[in-house]
Amino acid sequence: IGDITTIMLWMKNYVSSADLIANLLIPSLVSVLVPTMIASRMIPASAVEPLNSQDRRTGYDLEVHHHGLSVLILICGVAGLLFVPVFKAATHLPPYMGILISLGALWLLTELIVRHYELDGKIEGRISQVMRNIDMSTILFFLGILMAVAALGQAGILASLAAWLNETFHEVYVINGIIGVLSSIVDNVPLVAACMEMYPVANEAAIATAADPSYMSLFVEDGLFWHLLTFCAGVGGSMLIIGSAAGVVAMGIEKIPFMWYVKHITWLALLGYLCGMAVIWLETLLINL
Repeated sequence: IGDITTIMLWMKNYVSSADLIANLLIPSLVSVLVPTMIASRMIPASAVEPLNSQDRRTGYDLEVHHHGLSVLILICGVAGLLFVPVFKAATHLPPYMGILISLGALWLLTELIVRHYELDGKIEGRISQVMRNIDMSTILFFLGILMAVAALGQAGILASLAAWLNETFHEVYVINGIIGVLSSIVDNVPLVAACMEMYPVANEAAIATAADPSYMSLFVEDGLFWHLLTFCAGVGGSMLIIGSAAGVVAMGIEKIPFMWYVKHITWLALLGYLCGMAVIWLETLLINL
């Protein structure tokens, strides 16, 4: 789950990199593969319009330079994301430092490519240009939500909500399932921040004094609750296009209508979400046998 919510949980020592990867790798792959396989069968078998070798935005001949450069940048970007949990586990430094190292390496690579192939001014995706075109309205949007979450925590509303969920459902799958659905409406970053305020990490003393010790043991560091929260908040946010920062940015750049996404993508994302949760349940069941 390459998401800032995971970073938040790492930094607060709610989860560890190794356990998170071991427990969520297969469910995450399932949540991607199931809707992708279904969507691929819905694509009509008509002929695809050939790619115009002349980029319509810059006049840059795409066939002059190696197609492998795009693949190289993609691989380096994915490797940079995977480097972050490895960096955290190996050095025990904050994850944002690993992110900065990955960004710096990718920035250096793209600049070397630009200079080698003399592409200056012909690539819109250079990191220096991306940095200049940061969407401040989106940043302020998330800042406002985080401030609202902090206010709710100080007012005691989040603690009351956590107590109500525990008393009403008393089941981590149901609670996190609801949180995942809510993350498609409220961005997963402030939602996870709210959950961290609602549910502190349980220690041995809290488990010993709890009315239901087996239930409270699910809230320890690297417990089932935090793994479910990481998965549900990250994957559940994809059920609506407004549920993640990436979706909001994509909606603005690609002009994706909200209702088109609801009709064509939401049910696929929900299916992948439920399949991933089912895999987590099966993994837990097998471990406890």
